[in-house]
Amino acid sequence: MKKFAVQHITHNIHMNPKSDIPQTIPIKKIIQETPHVKTFIFEYDLGAVPGQFVNLWIPRLNEKPMSVAYCDEKEFWVTIFAVGPFSKAMHEKKEGDLIGVRGPYGKGFQWEKGQHLVTVGGGYGAAPLYFLTKSASEDGCQVDFVVGARSKEHLLYLDRVHELKNVDTHIATDDGSEGIKGYNVVILEQLIEDAKKGKGMRVSCDGGMCKREEVEVKPIDWVYACGPEMMMKAVSDMCFDVGVNAQLSIERYMKCGFGVCGQCTVDDGGKRMCKEGPVVTNDVAREITEFGKYHRDAQGQIHEF
Repeated sequence: MKKFAVQHITHNIHMNPKSDIPQTIPIKKIIQETPHVKTFIFEYDLGAVPGQFVNLWIPRLNEKPMSVAYCDEKEFWVTIFAVGPFSKAMHEKKEGDLIGVRGPYGKGFQWEKGQHLVTVGGGYGAAPLYFLTKSASEDGCQVDFVVGARSKEHLLYLDRVHELKNVDTHIATDDGSEGIKGYNVVILEQLIEDAKKGKGMRVSCDGGMCKREEVEVKPIDWVYACGPEMMMKAVSDMCFDVGVNAQLSIERYMKCGFGVCGQCTVDDGGKRMCKEGPVVTNDVAREITEFGKYHRDAQGQIHEF
C-alpha cells in the first residue's frame, strides 16, 4: 500500500454557484482555435476557480456542462469542440448572440504557493488546465505543462501558455508533427524521473534564441490530468506506482449541476461528480470502480471505454 502525504491546501476549491437560474449573457467574442474548436468569451463575473464548470443553455435545444477555460473579474471563457448537436449549435452562434449561463459548479484543483506542478492535458483538456497553469504560475508555482493531441493542428492554448512565467511546455502528438511522437504520458514518466534525480533537460529561450540545457528539478508536489479517461487512468496508475500525488478531472453525465438528480453518481461509492468532483484526488479516483472502465449515458446504460 502506497503512502501519500496529506497536504494542507490554502485555496478555496469549492465555491457556491453565482446563480442556479440561467443568466442570459451575450457572447462577447469568438476565437477560432482549430477547424473544430472555438473559444467563447462572455463578459460576466462568473467567479469560477480552475477545474469548475458551467451549464450553458440554448433555448429550445438543450443545456450542457462546459469546463471553464479562464475566468477573472471581468469575463470567462469556454472552449468547445464541435462534436454533438449542442456543441455544433454553439459553433453556429455569432458574437452578440444570447446564451443561458448558470454556475459555476463543482470542486476545482488544489495547490499551494511555490509548488512544482505538472499538468497533463489530452485534446481539449488543455483548455481548463491553462486556467490552472495561469493561476498557479501567478502564485509563484513552477509548472510543467504537458499537452498531447493527434497532430499539430489539434493542439490548443500553446501561444497563451508560452506567455506565462515559470512554465515549461512539453508536447506530444500521435503523428509526430509537433513535439515527440507518441503519448503525453511518456513525457510525464520522464518528468517524474527528472524530479527523482533532481535534474533534467529543459529548453530556455532568450531574445528569440532557444537552447536545451540541464537544469535543477524540484520534487513534484502535484500532477493534474484532464482529457480522455483512458489517458487519465494511465496517469493515475503511474502516479500511484511511484507515490506522486495527483488530481484528476473526471467527467460524467451532469444534468442539474448541484447534486440533486444523481445522474453523475459513480460506482461504487456513490459520489456525485458535480459536487464531490469533477476534480478528485487520485486516492478517491482509484476507489471509483468504473474509472477507466465504463461510463453511463443519459438513460443509465453502461458504455465501456
